[in-house]
Amino acid sequence: MVYVRQEFLPNLKNYKYSSVDHSLTSKYILKPFYTNVVIKCFPMWMAPNLITLSGFMFVVVNFFTLLWYNPTLDQDCPPWVYYSWAAGLFLYQTFDAVDGSQARRTRQSGPLGELFDHGVDAVNTSLEVLLFAGSQNMGHSWYTVAVLFASLCTFYVQTWDEYHTKTLTLGVVNGPVEGVLIMVFVYTLTGYMGGASFWQQSMLGAFGVPNGLGIPRAIYELSFTQWWMLQGTIVLVQNTVESARNVIKARRARGDRSRGALLGLVPFFGTWFLIGAYLYLQPLIRTQHLIPFAMFAGIVNAYSVGQMITAHLVQLDFPYWNILTLPLAWGVVDSLGPILQQHVGWASGWPSALGDDVYQVAFMFSMLGMAIGVYGSFVVDVIVTICDYLDIWCLTIKHPYVEVEEHTGKKTE
Repeated sequence: MVYVRQEFLPNLKNYKYSSVDHSLTSKYILKPFYTNVVIKCFPMWMAPNLITLSGFMFVVVNFFTLLWYNPTLDQDCPPWVYYSWAAGLFLYQTFDAVDGSQARRTRQSGPLGELFDHGVDAVNTSLEVLLFAGSQNMGHSWYTVAVLFASLCTFYVQTWDEYHTKTLTLGVVNGPVEGVLIMVFVYTLTGYMGGASFWQQSMLGAFGVPNGLGIPRAIYELSFTQWWMLQGTIVLVQNTVESARNVIKARRARGDRSRGALLGLVPFFGTWFLIGAYLYLQPLIRTQHLIPFAMFAGIVNAYSVGQMITAHLVQLDFPYWNILTLPLAWGVVDSLGPILQQHVGWASGWPSALGDDVYQVAFMFSMLGMAIGVYGSFVVDVIVTICDYLDIWCLTIKHPYVEVEEHTGKKTE
């Protein structure tokens, strides 16, 4: 399948990366660390995309330890497991941050780097959600689903913002910087406290706040995990509103209508309406097979994000359509029939072809397989197309930058 047609490839020549990072943590702590220390650890022959992929491997290893020690997301792991998650995530953040610096110093900056970087970040998001759920003993619950929704929403909205404004904007408090560092802290503290069960106690009670201060019981008994989720909800709403304002402002400055841009959020929320409905109608999937389903939901989001980034790079119309929602919609329709028959009447529903047992589980895994196949073909096709057109390689440097010294003693590129 051709995802980018030849007539649009010349637009790659007009590409120019633009980003604004308002994070004070990034400006005064992380960037000096990356520039003065980390970047010097990578040789000049190492391609920026290889750095990105290498950093992602730390998260993959972390994910395998989760599957081995805590596949149900509700068991305490050995302390070293949580420490390894903290180290892996910090290394991923570091590698992901310095790939741009490596691209600039090796003269390899280009549109492929942005696409590759965002693609890896998109896949990493769902894996980190599962790791975070395991660090909080959330289990296969709606809490884990809520965290997955918030994380994928943040990533989708941020990419939607970049598509319309042509600039990647990171707020004063944002996911790639403060959000990651908070998770590193949580993983580290989880290991120090002996396990994820620590976070299930009342936060106010753990801090020694007396129960007789007139604090409503529902608030007093909120666990650390629930307070984390409350904080995440506030940041999610703040960043979403901020991104919407950025898009409206940018489109009005160009003389475009802003309402059309807001329609770009419909695919995400429409997909998540189907996800919520499917998990509600099929509790077996939510309570026993949430990890593979979360991976499916993450790949669906990664495919939408990948389409947006590709459209941004070659100047295509906004991609509203995601074919991976079709089997999900069919699963919802199939599951809804017996419910209608039971509660409305036999004539208003239809029998389920999949049922709610082994065939439903097989269908869910088939959706995951289809998502991997479609997203994989998309990634390979777009990368090969861009590499062929720009005469570059993805994971190695095809045309190394060499400084040529002229007879005058001056160096030219």
